[in-house]
Formats: sequence, structure tokens, C-alpha cells
Amino acid sequence: MTAASDEVQRLLDLHASLARVAGVQARTSTLATVEDSGLRYPIEATELGVQDPAAPSLVLVGGVHGVERIGTEVVLAYLDTITARLAWDATLRRTLETVRLGFVPLVNPTGMARGTRATARGVDLMRNGPRHPHSRGTPLVGGQRISPRLPWFAGDATSMEPESEALVDHVRAHHFDARLCVVVDCHSGFGFEDRLWFPYARSREPFPDLATVARLEARLSSTMPNHVYVFEPQAIAYTIDGDLWDHVYDLRRGHDAPGRMVPLTLELGSWAWLRKNPRQLVSPLGGFHPVVPHRVRRTLRRHVPLFDFLLAWVASDDATFDDVTRRSLERTAFRRWFAGL
Repeated sequence: MTAASDEVQRLLDLHASLARVAGVQARTSTLATVEDSGLRYPIEATELGVQDPAAPSLVLVGGVHGVERIGTEVVLAYLDTITARLAWDATLRRTLETVRLGFVPLVNPTGMARGTRATARGVDLMRNGPRHPHSRGTPLVGGQRISPRLPWFAGDATSMEPESEALVDHVRAHHFDARLCVVVDCHSGFGFEDRLWFPYARSREPFPDLATVARLEARLSSTMPNHVYVFEPQAIAYTIDGDLWDHVYDLRRGHDAPGRMVPLTLELGSWAWLRKNPRQLVSPLGGFHPVVPHRVRRTLRRHVPLFDFLLAWVASDDATFDDVTRRSLERTAFRRWFAGL
């Protein structure tokens, strides 16, 4: 029998509840099974909505780092919300007739079971992608292959870990043909504010779909003018050698199909929780998780409007524009984010 952390078991329970919702075609799958100390942990995925591979899609990912439990909880909270709404919300049902909605809530179950950032093998999955020839990783924090005893260990240079490979294979199989795919990978552990980071993480050079990101940010700010997110390139904070989403994005660019992908990292500002409750420092998860129950609840409901907005945005096909508009968006984005780097 498969042993599971609380988050994995909750996900399995949600799968069962999805299957009971009348008329909903929830497609669930086990992407891989990983082992630690004789226990086996599944990496689960759920897909909702239309099965047309070209349909626009939104994918929510969590638990890449085992100590960042709140990322998995945020993804599961939205899956909870969607499950409840599908029982009565005709508008959501109509949206899912044209869009696909994917969830991979826990990529690193052995790390979460152990309470560690890395996997049971000591690998930081976020730095486990192949090294790009133009990578300029920040020393140590940007990934190292010296030893798994040191933080930010990127693993074997010749192959990816089974968790990373399973995630990449799943996104490639189910979302590379989409006209537009937005991925949100939920993390915590950096800064006082919640951030939305976009590629590239490997360098401070603008990435090819800068116009799409600029359009997305403009729509978010006009639609939700009081939103809480700092929207910026990942590389402003630090650079990563072997960033997993850089790798996925590059694979998608080389895929022989029209459309585009925007991988985003939702980095929850956990330093604010520490400032409000310094006693969290004595907790193993204190630097990455709200801990105090009312702050956990606040965090779980805080990002539902963002996910609803992103689902509506991908459904609207708003990332299609002519060359004049694209160049204008690129110029604006470059002045805002890259001119001073």
C-alpha cells in the first residue's frame, strides 16, 4: 500500500470527490512513484476541462520544495474551490468546455514527508534542469553540483531526477500543443511581498515571449488594480543554472506547434510572516509556512482571485496581437524591467 503525507492523502481524497461531481470529466493520473526508506509516494496530477490538445490551458504546480508546504496547500485550496463550484456553477462549466485546467500539487513528496527542501536524494528540483550554455547562475544559491550535503544541490549533470522528469513529461504531453499555456509554480521563502516571476531565471537577458508577459501584466494590473503581486523577471532576485521552468520553456519553443507558454513562479513573501511572528524561527517550517492558523487561512484564500483571473485570461485568447502591438509591448517591457540591468 502506498504511504502518503497528509498533502498526498488530501489530494487523493479530492480526486475521489471530483469523480463524484456529476458531469465533470476529471482525469487523474499518477505521474511517477518515488521511494524513501521503504515507503512509496505518488506524484499525482488532475486535468479538468476540454480534451482538445490545442485548447488554452492553465496549470497550477506546488511542492517542488518539500519545506514549502504552503505552495501545495494553495494549489489544493483552489482545487477545493473548483470542485465545489462545479457542482453548481454553470459559468465555470461553460469555461471548461473551451479550456483545460491542470493541477500537480505535490512534485516532491519525499521532501515534504522529511520536512526538507530537497528530495530524499538531496536534490533541489528547481535547479535540476540541464545546464544551458548561456547560464550565469548566482554562486551557490543558483545551483551547485559539489555535494548533496550542501544546499541547492542540482543533482547529476547527465540526467534529471524522476520527480523533475515526470513533471516535464506531463507538461510536454498535455500542454505543449495549447494555443496558450500559463503555468503557475507556487513557492515560498523569499521577500516581504508576494511575487510573480517570469523567465528567464538563467540570465538577465529578456526572454522571447516578453510581449506576452507584458500583455498579461497589463491586464492583471488594470483588472485587479489593488493586487498584491510584484511582477518581475526571476533573474532580478538571483539567477539559476539549470532552472526547471527555463528548461520546459525552451522545450516548448522547440516544439513543432503554434502557440506559446508562459511559466510563472508565484513566490509567497514568507519574510512577512517571520516579521509578524518571529517565534516561527524555532519551527522547521517557520521560514516557509505561515504556521499561525489565521495566516494560513488568509494565504489560502488570498490567491483565488489571481487563479480565477488567469483562467479567464487564457480562455480569452488575449495573447494574440499583430506585429506593431507586439513591438510596442516589448519596448515598454524592456524599459520597465531590463533597461537598468
